[in-house]
Amino acid sequence: MGIFNVFTQEIAIDLGTANTLIIHNDKVVVDEPSIVAIERSTNKIIGIGRKAQQMHGKVHDNIKTVRPLKDGVIADFQAAEHMIRGMIKMIKTGNKIITPSLRMVICIPSGITEVEKRAVQDSAEHAGGKEVYLIHEPMAAAIGIGVDVEEPMGNMIIDIGGGTSEIAVIALGGIVCDKSIRVAGDDFTADIEDYMRRQHNILIGERTAEQIKIEVGAALPELDDPPSDFAVRGRDLMTGIPKEIYVSYQEIAHALDKSIAKIEEAILSALEMTPPELSADIYKTGIYLAGGGSMLRGLDKRISQKTKLPVHVAEDPLRAVARGTGIALKNIEKFQFLIKA
Repeated sequence: MGIFNVFTQEIAIDLGTANTLIIHNDKVVVDEPSIVAIERSTNKIIGIGRKAQQMHGKVHDNIKTVRPLKDGVIADFQAAEHMIRGMIKMIKTGNKIITPSLRMVICIPSGITEVEKRAVQDSAEHAGGKEVYLIHEPMAAAIGIGVDVEEPMGNMIIDIGGGTSEIAVIALGGIVCDKSIRVAGDDFTADIEDYMRRQHNILIGERTAEQIKIEVGAALPELDDPPSDFAVRGRDLMTGIPKEIYVSYQEIAHALDKSIAKIEEAILSALEMTPPELSADIYKTGIYLAGGGSMLRGLDKRISQKTKLPVHVAEDPLRAVARGTGIALKNIEKFQFLIKA
């Protein structure tokens, strides 16, 4: 196996709309924003991940920043390929002489079309993948949380990422019913931008809105442990001069209300489709939340109030899907639900 390892490198990729994580040898070796910076005149890649994110919203005419994934799927094929290749190069390998062939497991949204699936496979193959397997995000999240997906017990997993919210009921190593909606972290960010413009007459960028979401984002207007108000700097729409205002978590809870209500509707819709025997299991086990969106303050409580079911947030929810993808990679022969490209 040692000699074989020199020629084959096994990696698990959580290709997310907001962040891409790569697991190699059971460790997260790459955790970068899913963004690339391109020089327009030469079409050369000048930044990937964190470096490109620092340029986002601050570029001049000759540079453009591209987020290759939109709503959980590849929107810019070429940029996605460059991004995957660049991030694979970030993995520090001891061997510099031999370029190992890659065996990859990549996670995809459960509501993905065949064309979108093909785009992921092609991008991975062009980036050097010799063997490419795909796994559905809710399944990867369930494995990452520590749920035994192969037992005859129903579990409901909700993975709120950057582009999609994946809601699935899993039993016997398969997805029994699922609902994938394109309302997630990016929509929360857009809601905050919109709210600041309408309510405070202040224009802010995507990065600032993201920062507000992290610092004072909330799903409920009443929290037990509220964060303190956050200073927001942007451009005053009336005067055109930069200014600073303070926002509270109650305001942000109000701004995000509509998007969260859409996710709640999708959860109720998925529960309605669930076979009765599995509904009985879910009543006992509750709902599991994963993905960056589940870190929104009070979201678990709000979903619990809506569904009257216990809601558990995964530990380190940002990495739950990546962890599950890594476990699936180690047990490729065992997990029959992996899709071979």
